[in-house]
Amino acid sequence: MKLSLKPVIYAIHFLLVGIVIFPLLFALVSSFRPLDDIFRYVSPISWRTFIPTSMTLEAYTNLFQLRGFGRVVFNTFFIAIVTVIFSIAINSMAAFAFAKFNFKGKIVIWALVMLSFMIPFEVISIPLYSLVNSMGWVDTYKGLIIPGIANGLVIFLFRQFFMDLPDSLLESARMEGASWWMIYTKIIMPLCKPVTISAGLLTFILQWESFMWPLIVTRSEEYRVIQVAISLATTEHATFWNEMFAATVLAVVVPVVLILVLQRYFVQGVASSGSKES
Repeated sequence: MKLSLKPVIYAIHFLLVGIVIFPLLFALVSSFRPLDDIFRYVSPISWRTFIPTSMTLEAYTNLFQLRGFGRVVFNTFFIAIVTVIFSIAINSMAAFAFAKFNFKGKIVIWALVMLSFMIPFEVISIPLYSLVNSMGWVDTYKGLIIPGIANGLVIFLFRQFFMDLPDSLLESARMEGASWWMIYTKIIMPLCKPVTISAGLLTFILQWESFMWPLIVTRSEEYRVIQVAISLATTEHATFWNEMFAATVLAVVVPVVLILVLQRYFVQGVASSGSKES
C-alpha cells in the first residue's frame, strides 16, 4: 500500500503559513488595543491573544493627530511614486541601448551594471552620502529620490525582455522613417506592460521599505518616511507599542495590496525577462 505524502506536505504548508501570519495577526490585533493591554494576554496564549476585549482606535488617532503620520505617509508615497516614474523611464532606455545597440565598451559597462545590484548598499552608503552632501541634497526630496532611480536589477529585467523582441520589427519601423525615440515610445514600451509593472512594483517596494538611506540622508521631520517613523515609536522613556503596531500595519498593507492586485503581471514580467539568457 502506497502512502500519500500530501497530508504531510499540507501540514508543513499550514505550519509555515502560521509562522508567517502569527506576528502579522498579533500586530494587527495589538494596534486596536489600549497600550496597557498589549502584552497582558500573551502568556498563556488564549483566544484573548488574538481577539481584543476592548477595542480602540487610539493608536491610529495618535499617529495622525500627535505624531504627524499623515506627512510621513505622504512623503513615502511621493518618494516611491516619483522614483518609479523616473526609474522606469531611465532604466528602460538604458536597457534598450544594451539590448539593441552596439557601442564601444558595452560589455564592460554591462558588467558594471550587473555588479551594481550585487553589492550591498551598506558598502556604498558612506561614499554616496558624501556625494549627496557635496551637492547640497541632504534633507531634501532630491537626496531621497535620485539615488534610488538607477537600478541595475531593473535594467536587467528590461534588457532581457527587449532581447526577445525581433530586430526585424525595429528595422521595419526604421525603414518607415520612424526615429529611435518614436520606436521606443510608440512600439517598444507599449509591448512591455508586464515587465514595466514588475519593475515599477519592485522599485516602489524598495523605496517604501527603505530605512537606512532615509535615516542617513534626512534630519528633519519634514522628510521623514514610514520606516524611520516606525523606529521612532521607541523613545528614551517609553515604547508606544500600540502605535508601533499600528504604523507597522499601515506599512505592510500598501505593498501587500499592490502585490495582490498586480501579482499576475509581476509573474509574467519576471518570467518573460528570465526567458532569455544573458
